[in-house]
Amino acid sequence: MAPNLQQRENVQDVVVVGGGPSGSFTALNLARAGARVTVFEEHGAIGAPSHCAGHLSIRSLKNLGLYPLSESILENTFSQANFYSPSGFKFSVRLTKPVTCAINREAFDRFIAQKAEAAGASYHLNSLVQTLLMENHFVKGVKVKRSEGPEAIFPAKIVVDAEGISSRLLRQAGLSAHNRDKFVYAVEAEVENIKEVELNAVDVFLGRTFAPGFYAWLIPRRDGTAKIGLATRRGNPKDFLERLISKHPAASKKLGKAKLTHLSFHSISLGGAIPKAFSNGFIAVGDAASQVKPTTGGGVIFGLKCAQIAAQVALEALHKDDVSSSLLEMYQQRCGRVLDFDFKVMLRIRRFLDSLSDEKINEGLRFCTKIGLAKTLEDIEEIDFQGQTFLKILTKPSAYAFLTYFVLLYLSAHP
Repeated sequence: MAPNLQQRENVQDVVVVGGGPSGSFTALNLARAGARVTVFEEHGAIGAPSHCAGHLSIRSLKNLGLYPLSESILENTFSQANFYSPSGFKFSVRLTKPVTCAINREAFDRFIAQKAEAAGASYHLNSLVQTLLMENHFVKGVKVKRSEGPEAIFPAKIVVDAEGISSRLLRQAGLSAHNRDKFVYAVEAEVENIKEVELNAVDVFLGRTFAPGFYAWLIPRRDGTAKIGLATRRGNPKDFLERLISKHPAASKKLGKAKLTHLSFHSISLGGAIPKAFSNGFIAVGDAASQVKPTTGGGVIFGLKCAQIAAQVALEALHKDDVSSSLLEMYQQRCGRVLDFDFKVMLRIRRFLDSLSDEKINEGLRFCTKIGLAKTLEDIEEIDFQGQTFLKILTKPSAYAFLTYFVLLYLSAHP
C-alpha cells in the first residue's frame, strides 16, 4: 500500500523538477512569497550542459526584472538582423537601438538559481526525479534517485514540472505528451576565427537547402568568437551545418575557416503550448509545456513568463488549501490570456514559412528590400509577442504591401 504522504513530516509546499530558467524562476517567485520550495536538478551543475543560443529580448528581460545583466552573463547586444536567402541575398533590418542580447546561458541559469536560493529555495544537484508519487489521483510528491545514496521520497503539495522537453512526467500526471511531428532537431556550436561579421548584428540563414523546416543562425560575441547553429525537420543537423559552413554563399565567407570548439544537440518543439499543462497537484512550465515560439524556437522568455504565472497560481492554491485541477486550471487560463493570440499568429507564420521554396524565399527578401520594409521595422522593440507586433506594423503601407505579397506567395504554394 502506498504511504499516506499527507501524514509525512517536512512536506514541501512545492517541489520543482529542473533547475533551468523556468524552474528556478518559479522557485524564486515562490520563495520570495515565503513558500517552502525544493528544486531537484539531475545534472551536477546548474546550467550545464547548455542547449540554447541564448539570444533574448532586452525588453522582455526588463519586464521580468532580469535586466541589466552583469558582464559575466551578457555577451553582446544587437541592433541589426541580417536575413540571407539560400542564394546569398541579404535583407537587413537596422533598429534604432539595441533590442536583443546574447547571454551566456550557463551563467544566466546560475544567476536565477542563486537568486532563488538567496530567497530561501533549497537546491539538490545530481538528483534525478524518477517518478511522481500519486495518491487518489493527486500528485503528492516525487521519488528521487541521487548520485549517492538510495532512492528517497519527497512529499509536496504541488509539483512543478520544469524538466524540459522529454514529457516523462507529463505522462505520469495523465497529460498528453508533446506532438513529436512538430519537433525540429538542432545543433549548436561555439566557433572561433570568424570573418566579415558585423558585431552588432545577428545573421539568419533561410531555406530548405541548408535548414529544412527551420533556419540557421550566427550570433557574434564581443570577444570575436560566435555561436552558430541550425535546426532541421529531417536528416542530421550536423550534416546540414557542415553544408552551411562550406557551401552557403554568405555563410561560407564568414565561417569557411572557422574552428568549431563545441557541439551540442537538442530538440525543439514548434507545435505551440500543450493543450493542458496542469492536473491535481501538478503544473508544467517552460519546454515541458511546449511554451516555445513556433517561429524562432525561443522558449526562455515565454517559459519565464509562465513560471511567474505558475508561482502566482500555486501560491493562491496553497493559501486556499486547494491544489485540485479545478483551481490550478487558472494557470492555463492566465497563460492563455497572455500567450494564446501570439501563439496562433506564430503557428500560422510557421506554416507559411515551411511552405516556401528556396526560390520564393529569395524573391520574398528581394521584395522586402524593394518596398523599404526595413524602414517600417526600425522602431520595433517587441520581438517575443510577435502577434501583437504584427498587428501594430500592419497600419504602415509597406507592411500592408508585404502582407499582400506573402499571402499571394502562400496561395501559390497551396493551389
